[in-house]
Amino acid sequence: MRKLLPILGSHPGGRSAMTCRYRCGDACFHDAPNTSGNEYAGDIIARVLSRRSVLRAGAVAGVAATAVGTGACSGEHGTASAASRTKGKPAKGLRFTPVEPNTKDEVTVPEGYGQNIVIRWGEPILRGAPDFDPEKQSAKAQAGQFGYNNDFLSLLPLKEQEGDGERQLMVANHEYTDEVLMFAGYDPDEPTREQAEIGWAAHGLSVVVVEGGKSSGALEAVPRHRLNRRITATTPFEVAGPAAGSKWLRTSADPEGRTVLGTLNNCAGGTTPWGTTLHGEENIDQYFANTEKVKDEEHRKRLERYALKGTDTERKWERFDDRFDVTKEPYEPHRFGWVVELDPYDPDSTPRKRTALGRFKHEAAQPRLTRDGRAVVYMGDDERFEYLYKFVSSKRMRSGRSRADHEHNLTLLDDGTLYVAELNGDSPRDDIDGSGELPSDDHEFDGTGRWIPLATGDRSHVEGMTAEEVYVFTRIAADKAGATKMDRPEDVEPSPRTGRVYAALTNNTDRGAAGKAGPDEANPRKGNKHGQVLEFSEHGDDPAARRFKWRLFLVCGDPDDPGTYFAGFPKDQVSPISCPDNITFDSYGNLWLSTDGNELGSHDGLFGVATVGRRRGEVRAFLTVPTGAETCGPVVQSRRVLVAVQHPGEVDGASVEKPASQWPDGPDAYVRPSVVSVWRKDGSDIGV
Repeated sequence: MRKLLPILGSHPGGRSAMTCRYRCGDACFHDAPNTSGNEYAGDIIARVLSRRSVLRAGAVAGVAATAVGTGACSGEHGTASAASRTKGKPAKGLRFTPVEPNTKDEVTVPEGYGQNIVIRWGEPILRGAPDFDPEKQSAKAQAGQFGYNNDFLSLLPLKEQEGDGERQLMVANHEYTDEVLMFAGYDPDEPTREQAEIGWAAHGLSVVVVEGGKSSGALEAVPRHRLNRRITATTPFEVAGPAAGSKWLRTSADPEGRTVLGTLNNCAGGTTPWGTTLHGEENIDQYFANTEKVKDEEHRKRLERYALKGTDTERKWERFDDRFDVTKEPYEPHRFGWVVELDPYDPDSTPRKRTALGRFKHEAAQPRLTRDGRAVVYMGDDERFEYLYKFVSSKRMRSGRSRADHEHNLTLLDDGTLYVAELNGDSPRDDIDGSGELPSDDHEFDGTGRWIPLATGDRSHVEGMTAEEVYVFTRIAADKAGATKMDRPEDVEPSPRTGRVYAALTNNTDRGAAGKAGPDEANPRKGNKHGQVLEFSEHGDDPAARRFKWRLFLVCGDPDDPGTYFAGFPKDQVSPISCPDNITFDSYGNLWLSTDGNELGSHDGLFGVATVGRRRGEVRAFLTVPTGAETCGPVVQSRRVLVAVQHPGEVDGASVEKPASQWPDGPDAYVRPSVVSVWRKDGSDIGV
């Protein structure tokens, strides 16, 4: 469990330069767009300490109820010694032999587990779509085939059965395209219109019925099913919520600002209690050209706050559609960067962009319900020094099954309050020195936080900004509100067992660099290569609360590094983990984390970690993915684990002619992003 490998390469975040080119437009080679002067947790400790007695008096009941305070959580394993915490079996659901760090060009799973490819890029899912032929690709064919670079996954129930099999509805995001790995002889300086249109069709979402046997966790796609669907960069979307019709969303093709063609760069997402899926539009800046040529200074600064920059884009789509040129369609970028909601059970429904949830680089959006049935959605803005957000709906979910109930629930995310987080540390300032070593006061990185309201419906809470401006330029509103800059907030999800919320903070190598924000208690390391996992609990166990108590659950990296932390679990007994990204939970309450950009020399993987009990903080590696790939979209069911293997072979210098990976189909075949199912060969439940 302890073997580490030499570090491979030195690109920021552990990624290849090729990944940065195609996934995020070389974001890590440019200054972070957040240049605000917001306070940091480390800068306001004195203010926090001076009012601590007041806060404690008002919050003690809520902290006791949520059991996230230092005393409450240490009580989960009492005062047990480190040695005694490792006695006995791992937490239920995590009882497998951990996979060792490795660089194998395959999906590596624990002993006794099997796997299969559920679906690959290019496999037909719609009627009339041809089988995949890499030498005869077309936009029409791709629009009926499974898209490229699968990220978020959701499995929803279906009542259908076929023979001895059981069927489910799988929804997948298609984040971006790697043209150099898709097309033989691709010329990045002179892409063709057909290649651009194939790229448009390969983005978006796929809805696919999948079927598995009762005695195995293997899954197979059911092609050409009536519920199967492709949504692309040219599919019509409805703009919904308080910013619908805003002048900032109007274009020559859509003068009403209410219909957008397509969705771009969908990263992680969420599954709602009312049976829909949510999808976060993330690195949308890379698709839009010529910000540098914009003459209106205010407009240019707003674009730059969303990381738009330069002239030509990587894919050169602006040559084939004016909407990707901001000098011709200045407001088109404002129509992306939203959370998208899809009704996967209705193949004729129009997906909607939910403007009440704000516009930024959405990594994910996982809802929960308050006691009175209102929807609460937690969200991360995935860029260096960006923020954590929360949305609380005004309306309550209806639990009925009528069409009227369903239509009502489809409006829940259009009206409510959008918040951004401020986190305050409670340790002595001198203890936060950038090394990541625990502070002396309570030997944890922890503190309190508050949710700052930005807008409610048509009412702005940010001075100098209208509600429309808050929703369209949410980053600017959060700057003004004084939110806490974080280390790339990605997936944020509440535990269905404890109610605690977990946020993956992937990394931030600029933390503490010259002219950049220094370490604070929530982001305690300079040059943060490995990331951390934040755990917080809402006051009074109320998801709609305005205050919360937080602490770092994991400080990732090499367990031999004194600047790492695994919730107090003995560090010589954990799997090394770096750069947490997508997260989910199993039925036992264990947190599962996929990684993106492992800086420890191993390929990325999927890890399970206990969140309660004596084994709290024990990280165990369940699988690793092939060369150049990222682990995405984990779904953990009782008898299977589903992962999206995204961008395999995405290594500097790779191409169709010179592949860096032979996965999944071996030599002389195209490298293809795919979805993989993993299960126990003896038919038993995962990890028991």
